[in-house]
Order: sequence, then structure tokens, then C-alpha cells
Amino acid sequence: MSIWVSLDTTVKKGRYEELLPFLQKNLPNVRGFSGALSVSIFYDEETNNFLLIEEWLSCEHHQNYIKFISENGVMEQLVAFMEGPPKVQYYSKLPI
Repeated sequence: MSIWVSLDTTVKKGRYEELLPFLQKNLPNVRGFSGALSVSIFYDEETNNFLLIEEWLSCEHHQNYIKFISENGVMEQLVAFMEGPPKVQYYSKLPI
């Protein structure tokens, strides 16, 4: 059974327009990473809240991805647009 991951953070004031090209460049890499099933992004203009909802084959697949982008510098680049690191939560989809 797959797992769902939410990553919740806030974009720094004035950085949203710079964030968009970064996401356009890097999202294909996320979606193509081993174990990634889907990635959706949400943004609230009023609060600058930024939310990623991702589906992965397993928690291990997602953690391998986080390790990969932490080592290659992409995570550091992403967090530079944010007020802080994202709050990461893992969920199992209920079969009801």
C-alpha cells in the first residue's frame, strides 16, 4: 500500500515569483524518482502557505528521495525560498 506525504511551509515574502521557475525545473525530477507516484502543489496567496501532497510507494522511497536532494543541494535551494524547513507528515490512506 502506498503512503501519502504532506510537506507544509511558508514562502518568504517576495520569493514566490522566484520559486515558480525552480519548481518547474525540479518537479520532473521528483515525479521521476523511484517510488514517486504523484506530486501536487498548493499555494495560498493570502498567507504564503505552501503545501505539497505526494504519494509514494513507501516511506522508505520518500526518505531516499529526501536524502538524495539533501546531498545534491536541491533541498537547501528549496528551503532558501521558505521561512523554514517544511513540516513533513506521513499518512496511510484508509480503505473506507
